[in-house]
Amino acid sequence: MASAHDALEVGGRLAAAPAAELVAHAFAEELRNQRPLAEAMGLVDIAYALGLIDAGVVARDVGRPLLAALLELQERPSALPLDAACGDLYTNREAWLMRRTPAAGWLGAGRARREATTTAFHLVVREQTLGLVRALADIGSKLVDMAEQHRHALVADYTYLQAGQPTSFGHYLLGFLYPVLRDIERAQSFYARVDRSPSGCGSTNGSRLAPDRQRVAELLGFRRLVPHARDAMWQADLPIEGMAVVVAGLVNLDRLAEDLMVFATVEFGLVELGDGQARASKIMPQKKNPFSLAYVRATANQAIGIQAALAASGRTPSGQMDNRMLAYGELPRALALAAGAAEVLGAALGGLTLSADNAARTLNSFVLATDLAEVLVLEAGLDYRAAHRLVGHLSRTLHAERRLAGSLTPDDVAGAADAALGRKVSIGADVLARALDPRAAIAARTGAGGAAEAPMSAMIAECRKALEIGMAWQQSAGERNERARADLLAAARHLIGEA
Repeated sequence: MASAHDALEVGGRLAAAPAAELVAHAFAEELRNQRPLAEAMGLVDIAYALGLIDAGVVARDVGRPLLAALLELQERPSALPLDAACGDLYTNREAWLMRRTPAAGWLGAGRARREATTTAFHLVVREQTLGLVRALADIGSKLVDMAEQHRHALVADYTYLQAGQPTSFGHYLLGFLYPVLRDIERAQSFYARVDRSPSGCGSTNGSRLAPDRQRVAELLGFRRLVPHARDAMWQADLPIEGMAVVVAGLVNLDRLAEDLMVFATVEFGLVELGDGQARASKIMPQKKNPFSLAYVRATANQAIGIQAALAASGRTPSGQMDNRMLAYGELPRALALAAGAAEVLGAALGGLTLSADNAARTLNSFVLATDLAEVLVLEAGLDYRAAHRLVGHLSRTLHAERRLAGSLTPDDVAGAADAALGRKVSIGADVLARALDPRAAIAARTGAGGAAEAPMSAMIAECRKALEIGMAWQQSAGERNERARADLLAAARHLIGEA
């Protein structure tokens, strides 16, 4: 039986074992990044071994003990102690297999270690992408439910953290759902590119010993192949694209989390988190820190850093280990972090309460100034620039006299017109009252995307349908991958059982 030493980082041109410094730092770091690929690499090895047997490169009586050892390791992954002295994940597995059967020497026929690792990477990223889609769809469902629940709850819409116009809390929340839907679409598009098999590419341009690439792809549940063998091994853009999906998704979630952190302050008092989503201060007993929301921001910050690192890793001459060493671990980790952050934010939304009294208070800060200007255009015949100047003068008056917008009278409007425009403008009390009614203002926003009843109903229905389609796609893809995994293991067990 072959010695485990044969599978270590010694051989070929190298006659000496790796230096202790290389093992302690470089090999250990490489192995750390490859640990998440262990289970997937087992599936890749099983599929590759079956492909070699189907192609006649490995005889069936040699292939059976090889598959038996691979299945044993797949069923008992804890049996493999990962040791940086053995090199990367592939050579650790190879050493373990060599201790059990000399047939393990056939597993490297026609492929480089990086082909096996890259194929496992595709499997893991494929699965993690589905996990992200599932998490995004879940938080999307929470957002659409909350939007419907709060479609009539009046609040001020803020820009630059200043009250701008009246809206409903439901319309505000729905504005964060459409980015989530785009994130799901981006993830689906990325999934289509990662759902391509690199296996069978040899090292750069194939091998005369490599099995049928299409056969191995089918065994692993890939829909397509990466067409070009060298590109299959060294794609640098795929991890960058994956991180772009992660960063876009997290930044979109963080924008909502950042708003809610502000709105949850005593100064705003618009919303309150459930106690289970906050953290107490160990020194200031009055504090209720919005830790769940801050976690979303911290995760987005991490992802932005990882994206920059993976982009830098790809910016080398082609065919460099830099392109993959960090990506193997960091992209799967980032996808999992993003899915987790979406779950945390979704839970925070589930315990969120809106203060109707404080929300109504913000509407007194002349958030209907734009509506009043528009009414003056429609009722008094002013062009919009003139109406804007007149209402701006009214705003300064209210601010200087510390009055609420509801105290405005037709005489105030007439006085502002004389001062700002040098002309007479009259408006009836009933018209002015309607212009300063936030519910009337919202009801008037009947255009597509507006906060009125009809466009809100249309958007809610549209979003529910899009989420339904996204969730069905995620479930179907996940089931297809699970069937492929089960069929692969069954095929290996069947071949072992042949007499």
